[in-house]
Amino acid sequence: MYLALPVVMYFLFSLLLQSGGKSDKRLRSASMLIYVLHPWCIVLVRAAARLAGLTALLVGNRLVLYGLVCLLSFTSAVLALWLYGRFRPPKPADNSRAWIEISRDALRHNLRELRQLLPPSCRLMAVVKADAYGHGAVGVAGVLQKAGVEAFAVATLSEGIALRRHGIRGEVLILGSTPPDSARLLRRYRLSQTVTSGEYARRLNEAGIPLDIHIKIDTGMHRLGIDSDNFAELEGIFDCARLKVRGMFTHLSRADSLDSASEAFTLGQISRFIGAVNALRAKGYAVGRLHIQESYGILNYPGLLCDYARAGIALYGALCRNDETRLRPQLAPVLSLRARVGDVKWIGAGESVGYGARFISKGPMKLAVINIGYADGIPRNSAPREAYVLLNGQKAPVVGLICMDCLLVDVTHLEGVKPGDVATLIGRDGDECIRCEDVAESCGTITNELLSRLGARLPRIFV
Repeated sequence: MYLALPVVMYFLFSLLLQSGGKSDKRLRSASMLIYVLHPWCIVLVRAAARLAGLTALLVGNRLVLYGLVCLLSFTSAVLALWLYGRFRPPKPADNSRAWIEISRDALRHNLRELRQLLPPSCRLMAVVKADAYGHGAVGVAGVLQKAGVEAFAVATLSEGIALRRHGIRGEVLILGSTPPDSARLLRRYRLSQTVTSGEYARRLNEAGIPLDIHIKIDTGMHRLGIDSDNFAELEGIFDCARLKVRGMFTHLSRADSLDSASEAFTLGQISRFIGAVNALRAKGYAVGRLHIQESYGILNYPGLLCDYARAGIALYGALCRNDETRLRPQLAPVLSLRARVGDVKWIGAGESVGYGARFISKGPMKLAVINIGYADGIPRNSAPREAYVLLNGQKAPVVGLICMDCLLVDVTHLEGVKPGDVATLIGRDGDECIRCEDVAESCGTITNELLSRLGARLPRIFV
């Protein structure tokens, strides 16, 4: 039995990892407690049977003994969990100060919309780097995995490991560089590594560990990758015995623009990539799965016959800016940013507000303190523009400079605003909506940066 136990447990845990069921922390805790408590329950049943003179019935009958031990173990575990929940120290609720709401329905909707734009043979690779653009990578990947997504892209080794440790299956491609001395971790967590040069491939190969890789081709962006006409370097990677080429890809640097120059440049990138791939195939190399498009590539060049399309910002229902694209699917914003009112106060005319007295009241004014600031990712240069939040479905202008942990809004025109009310900084409240594209553009940045910089102390609540 003891020799067979490790083998049996290995396959049982493998089956659990393949199941699509929900994970419940309470069930995991109960299971652990049953395992710990059941030997003591055996002792307790035997002792009780001896004291009651019922040893023959309760212990001699193995089926009865088994049933009693199971019942007592389960009851003890439930009681222990109840006592822990009853007396454990309280902790603040996730929505006590400021938080991010992530809509599962919107995420699944966007996945369906983007899939409809792609050829049937092309699968979607979800880009969940930078904590899924601030949305929470583990939670987002879990929703997408249940919706049928089987490939994910991250930027770093630690991001890939985090997905695996939380049960994310399928291919996980690391787009950034991983030190060769961490090759063992790539293998252990079944991660695919992007290779951007022949030298890097040789160093990975010398680590002596079999690895899955994707080769990145530089077709004109000149950031990362092997030049598309450097066939000697490309062929050298295929000669690395311990590296298995699972795919090849490139990155389109001007696919977000529809002017004639950008279109010509993008078509040139696509042509150079296809040319390199066909040349390698002609020499008998297995190039694996191909992927060219990112979000704008999907929206502006949807018909490319590739194996993957890497969906990033569009998957989250946004674009980098208020851009025009050839295809305009009905994408739904996934993220809403909300915070509570901390205090409400009146000030008189001519009073300064916030740091540096940048704002002076022209008359009596009612101010609300919103519990969120630049430490949470709100751009400090929001103040010079006409920034506002939504309170009770109405606009409340931001006044003064953004502070580290809070900001001030003018609620003189609003009735009934009180501490504890919820303000919306991104998202919908009633008939009003604040789009992250508008916030980003008014701050002189792009949506990707705005969202990915939302602070770690903001809980991500999936709704």
